[in-house]
Amino acid sequence: MNEISEEPADGAAAEPQPLALDNWHREHGARMVGFAGYSMPVQYEGIIAEHLWTREHAGLFDVGHMGQLIVSGAGAAQALEALLPGDISKLKPGRVRYSLLLSESGGILDDLMVTNRGDQYYLVVNGATKWDDIAHLREFLPDEITLNHLDDYGLLALQGPAAGKVMEALGVKPALEGAPELDDLKFMQAGSFLWGEIELGISRTGYTGEDGFEISVQAEHIAALAQALVEMPDVKPIGLGARDSLRLEAGLPLYGHDLTHETDPVSADLAFAISKSRRAEGGFPGAERIVGLLEQGPGRIRAGLALDGRMAAREGALVFSGETQVGTVTSGGFSPTLQHPIAMAYLDAGVAADGTVLAIEMRGKRLEARVVPMPFVTHRYRR
Repeated sequence: MNEISEEPADGAAAEPQPLALDNWHREHGARMVGFAGYSMPVQYEGIIAEHLWTREHAGLFDVGHMGQLIVSGAGAAQALEALLPGDISKLKPGRVRYSLLLSESGGILDDLMVTNRGDQYYLVVNGATKWDDIAHLREFLPDEITLNHLDDYGLLALQGPAAGKVMEALGVKPALEGAPELDDLKFMQAGSFLWGEIELGISRTGYTGEDGFEISVQAEHIAALAQALVEMPDVKPIGLGARDSLRLEAGLPLYGHDLTHETDPVSADLAFAISKSRRAEGGFPGAERIVGLLEQGPGRIRAGLALDGRMAAREGALVFSGETQVGTVTSGGFSPTLQHPIAMAYLDAGVAADGTVLAIEMRGKRLEARVVPMPFVTHRYRR
């Protein structure tokens, strides 16, 4: 297991809340842990086995702890652009965009996905931050903009090379006549579909680096859908542990670890989330600072590290060049695909070039590490 905590995200002793699939997970042999304030499955048969199954077939993840929000009303796109650095007003219906909720100082309050559903914008935010996100949005969105929390919906992620054929076998059809078939969706596209008479909001997205889908469904139907999926020979339920090792191999940052309110998008290597027009026009929180970092370059940057041997570098480990500390590990673990440890760290810009040899201090030992490009494992999105 990598960075998955077995305590509520805020460290409080409050009892983790059950998700809609709680009983289903237990019936399928999950080991449950507290994560982001919820009781969630960390593994079923084992993290490495589940990781490799997802890479080779299709894994089903319960990501119902994430916040699902609807922003609607005249001027909703412009209202979101006042809080996000993306060009939301140019996002076409059925398209999805990765974006960032920013503080006035340009720090990252959360990373999120925005989908244009035609008459509204659908946001998926991180589970550990969703209540803060909702409060922030309610405070800063204009009064004429409506914000709804879809707390009666669950969210599943079906990830892996077999995901497409599994969904085809499930018999999912477009909800509207003449709309694109599910198989026509490319990465970062979405639509409304039907499984029998049950409505599904489906996007071709995910956080594993594999092709796959995220499926929003009313909580009352989620157990039936999950069961129908895992009854297919290519699908197994997968826990948080493998989700974390998969996203690490994919070089994807995890909020609360690789991203915090003290992290700016440029240092985090997320400048692609700042649309070209927004760089020129500004108008989003922290724009002056962020544009300055784009022009001058950051003093530190999120980078990938590869290690030899079996010992993994963990979050908080210090990175050295000679005897000089030059960085800190934010995520790390053993890569089941590559069969060696990998890590993400914030490094001084002067030592962040690919191929630079550094050392990570772990348990009083210095582990040799080499800066490598991310993703560690090539993405296989359907483009």
